[in-house]
Amino acid sequence: MSIAPTSTIQIIPRSRRGVELMLLVIATAVSVAAYVSIGLAVQGNVPASTGYYAAGIGLLALIAHLALRYRAPYADPVILPCAVLLNGLGVAMIHRVDLGLKAAAEAAGREPRGPAAPQQITWTAVGIILFLVVILVVRDHRRLQALTYTAGLAGLVLLVLPLVPGLGVDINGARIWIRALGMSFQPGEFAKLCLVVFFAGYLVVKRDVLTLAGHRFLGLDLPRARDLGPILIAWGVSLGVLIFEKDLGSSLLFFGLFLFLLYVATERAGWLIIGGLLFAGGAYVASQLFGHVQKRVADWLNPFNEVGGQVANGLFGQAWGGVLGRGLGQGRPELLQFYAQSDFIISSFGEELGLTGLIAIILIYTLIVERGLRTALGCRDVFGKLLATGLAMSFALQVFVIVGGVTGLIPLTGLATPFMALGGTSLVANWAIIALLLRISDQARRPQTPAAPVSDDTIAMAVQKQ
Repeated sequence: MSIAPTSTIQIIPRSRRGVELMLLVIATAVSVAAYVSIGLAVQGNVPASTGYYAAGIGLLALIAHLALRYRAPYADPVILPCAVLLNGLGVAMIHRVDLGLKAAAEAAGREPRGPAAPQQITWTAVGIILFLVVILVVRDHRRLQALTYTAGLAGLVLLVLPLVPGLGVDINGARIWIRALGMSFQPGEFAKLCLVVFFAGYLVVKRDVLTLAGHRFLGLDLPRARDLGPILIAWGVSLGVLIFEKDLGSSLLFFGLFLFLLYVATERAGWLIIGGLLFAGGAYVASQLFGHVQKRVADWLNPFNEVGGQVANGLFGQAWGGVLGRGLGQGRPELLQFYAQSDFIISSFGEELGLTGLIAIILIYTLIVERGLRTALGCRDVFGKLLATGLAMSFALQVFVIVGGVTGLIPLTGLATPFMALGGTSLVANWAIIALLLRISDQARRPQTPAAPVSDDTIAMAVQKQ
């Protein structure tokens, strides 16, 4: 009896790093083209800083790409180019507002303030450095599960820091900043990352208990009353952020993240109903008792009551942009003053790129979220699934809150547009989130076991069937 020889078929998934590099070249080219277009429209010539801008964005993108090529070769090839494109377009718009503010100051006989675009590129470099640290240090995302409660404690400490007397400062009506070493930081941006790690680790352990159903109401299985403790604590913390730090955006973001991950972990729609009612009730009571919340709601309901108000100016700018926009460099986003580069940078894009440009930007964010959720589906461990879902949804919720605020859909909040808005803390924290998401995707797409031996006869039969 003869034994047929065997061959080993090993299907190795492609790393797609070449695709990523090509997309990075396109993202950098689009960003530089936007920068040059702004210079031609406003100044009539190519900006002298174009080389510095192109080299900065291109070199930083290349460094991040090389880090993934050698340390996370199977990471998702689309997420990094999307982040680079958003970051590059954000710097271009910040530069455009710099030019507008400079022209307005010179026309009024005032000394123009220093440009903010070079500062944003510097913060981008810091963000890429943290990106590299995460990629190099976090070799396996599953080890973060051991830091579940440490991450939760760190997240709470970061949330409370702005309330410490002498350390926290009020900026634009919200107490979400701390001042140290002559600089201002927003610790809540890093608290977001810590709390996602905590939520994912906690729900991995407690999801079996939280899945148990209690009473059934209108076709929904509601949770048991004894299991409401976690959501009540999360609700209380989010209300504390809303009341004491005057930050509606962060309050909605943190509670929304916990609620969404709770639903994903348990697959119980009852948690969404209870969480939604809790937040809506708490927000309504806060709007009746606290003046700063009342003002946000009043500005939302009647944005044109205040002449020259930021919300009204943002809406006017978007209306002037129309469907196709005025063109890069041909609008007047500087009329929003400083906020055109930060809180209202989406309105600035809406004015110059129109509804079409805004849809394109939102689609880029949507692509990041979609690839993040795809990473969660492909992840082999529950902790990784919840962690990737939380990181992806942090972008989704943040963009929804920002775009909803500047378009009048919901009350305006103080959240920063990821990668685009002027500000170092948000930019650096979001690059860390992207790095962790790419680390998880590398683990999810990496081949784990060798292929089983297959006989030559089996191969021949498969060929004949084809």
